[in-house]
Amino acid sequence: MHNGASNPGELGLAITGASDAGDYTLIEADATAYTGTCPTCGNVGVFRDHAHRRLVDLPVIGFPTRLRVRLPRYRCIHTACPMKYYQAQLACAAPGKKVTYRVTRWILQRLAIDRMSISATAKALGIGWDLTCQLALEMCRELVYNDPDHLEGVYVIGVDEHKWSHNHTKHGDGFVTVIVDMTGHHHNPKLPARLLDVVPGRSAEVLRVWLAARHPDFRHRIRVVSMDGFQGYTTASKQLLPTARRVMDPFHVVRLAGDKLTRCRQRLQREKYHRRGLRDDPLYKNRKTLLTTQKWLSEKQTRRLGELFSFDKDYATLQLIWQAYQGIIDCYNMADKRRAKTTMREIIDQMRLLKGPNRELAQLGRSLHKRLGDILAYFDVGVSNGPVEAINGRLDHLRGIALGFRNLNHYILRCLIHSGQLTHKINAL
Repeated sequence: MHNGASNPGELGLAITGASDAGDYTLIEADATAYTGTCPTCGNVGVFRDHAHRRLVDLPVIGFPTRLRVRLPRYRCIHTACPMKYYQAQLACAAPGKKVTYRVTRWILQRLAIDRMSISATAKALGIGWDLTCQLALEMCRELVYNDPDHLEGVYVIGVDEHKWSHNHTKHGDGFVTVIVDMTGHHHNPKLPARLLDVVPGRSAEVLRVWLAARHPDFRHRIRVVSMDGFQGYTTASKQLLPTARRVMDPFHVVRLAGDKLTRCRQRLQREKYHRRGLRDDPLYKNRKTLLTTQKWLSEKQTRRLGELFSFDKDYATLQLIWQAYQGIIDCYNMADKRRAKTTMREIIDQMRLLKGPNRELAQLGRSLHKRLGDILAYFDVGVSNGPVEAINGRLDHLRGIALGFRNLNHYILRCLIHSGQLTHKINAL
């Protein structure tokens, strides 16, 4: 732990004594850096006496620390001033606050950098959970919502939904919309993405309201919006970001194709056996193999799939959608993006025109054709929603170390502390 008594000059204090008070270390000090002017009228008063102010400071060798600072008090001599007596204001702590400035910085560093919980941070300082949380949230608002440069330089964003609560609450169904800055990651994949904001709800209106509340310069600056297959986000971005390229994430395209493949397998299982799959049923036994990328299949798996497709003439339908699924994956793995784009368009057009027993394949073709421009845009701009999914995973970890959240506003601000790339701002406090 940081030794709070090792650098009294940082606080503007001269230490006069220290003692063990049981649960904490008590440090006596005289103020050397303070303001003696009246906080109401700004005039210099006449010295009256001394008073003491107690403050929470950084832990000393792992133990909570309390400061007992001796401060001068003054009498205001300005006749029109309603303030008769006032205490000098310290340079190391805000008026009326119970902690020094560097305690707030220390709290944010523990939460944002060390991924500590509120409870562990509060215990290290020897203060309550509520006070620790209040200090962190107040400063987070200053660093994010009150910072005019927070959205500066952002022109590639990702949008996705996130499940913050698995119980229905007053905030709705427990979903929020996550907006992520991927500008730096787009230029250098080694750079992490940055969480910009978390908005309650998941709908076109939610994203529309958030975008409308931003400055027009920000909206005009956005060039690329990456998102999943949810139509609501597409609608909102078309209305508020008409000049931006919309990209449907490859992961969600492949997952949609995989879901249709699984539904086709399940339908054939029910039609043939009139029940769900059992361990030795050919369709059920190959359920995972069907979803494996073809180039990673072993000889045994390839042979088993060949036997499956020839097992029944009705399984030709399954083979067709499996081939389309593998074709979509191959497009995303092609080095020649122009050829990949052309191939992807051909696959989607072929699926859309199918009729008859290939119902899942036709449904997949129609669904992908509705978002054809967004799907093909990936091959032009190369932006995916991978960084957004990574942040979603970090937020799941945050919810885990906090043992769940009940207050959505607290959760949103903790998310920004956790994944908002605020380290440089925190260290500058």
